[in-house]
Amino acid sequence: MNQLQQLKAFTTVVADTGNFLQIAQFTPRDATTNPSLILKAVQQPEYAPLLTDTVAAHRHAPLDEQVDRVLVRFGTEILRHIPGRVSTEVDARLSFDRAATVQRARRLMALYEAQGVGRDRVLIKVAATWEGIQAAAELEREGIHCNLTLLFAFCQAVACGDAGITLISPFVGRIYDWYKKSAGSSWVEPQGVDDPGVQSVTRIYAYFKRHGIATEVMGASFRNLQQIQALAGCDLLTISPDLLAQLQAAEGVLVRRLGTGGDAQDLAPVHFDEPGFRYALNADAMATEKLAEGIRLFAVDSAKLDRLIEGA
Repeated sequence: MNQLQQLKAFTTVVADTGNFLQIAQFTPRDATTNPSLILKAVQQPEYAPLLTDTVAAHRHAPLDEQVDRVLVRFGTEILRHIPGRVSTEVDARLSFDRAATVQRARRLMALYEAQGVGRDRVLIKVAATWEGIQAAAELEREGIHCNLTLLFAFCQAVACGDAGITLISPFVGRIYDWYKKSAGSSWVEPQGVDDPGVQSVTRIYAYFKRHGIATEVMGASFRNLQQIQALAGCDLLTISPDLLAQLQAAEGVLVRRLGTGGDAQDLAPVHFDEPGFRYALNADAMATEKLAEGIRLFAVDSAKLDRLIEGA
């Protein structure tokens, strides 16, 4: 039994891709997308017609609506290849606008429902800013389930748990990237549980389980197999096709690391109001920098997608 098969025994495997033709070989339950993945997909010949056909059918709609229709078209196609949920992201340029995020999320869900897709099969991705978390809390109360992304700090996770968010995506690889760059020539490559990104997700997972928080924890943004192996047992892991293929080819026993009781930590309950959240996030240089960078990069790719649609 390969390591992908073993991982599925205690973790829900999620494919992190817009390439729905590639998904079937890994049989994940769910899939996640983001602006960068959709931008990459629509520039491939086999997917370009999805963009041109969708835009042609809605040429006179506002640009932001055309974008949402393209995102939902991809999400709907992905759902044909998986039994579970797809995550579709709200424009990152709205990350600090609660009302606009809510409005955009409602429209995405309405477009899915118009295609016969139920709310149980869609997660709306929102950046884990204070405004994004509050928007997601409002959406959750309406029955629109959310996936809070660009999550690097413990305070972001705690605020999401308190807000009743369905799922969070704490990043691993981007945390690893920051610490590696910060260390420079003194960097020592970490092994498994010593990886700072792995430690961050492990702490969040332990805290949620210790305090009975229902929010699902989905590790995201992986750089290597060791990071995935060190988080085996996490509620979900969203993994790129390249790493899914490596797992599928890997032999040997995959040991469950989380959810065995051995990862229990004595973490006292903590809560954040808005000033406390902003201060805690500001105090974490890594999280502050990576959140800002992530929003900027997604915004750049969203703008590129806009231009592709305008030129289609």
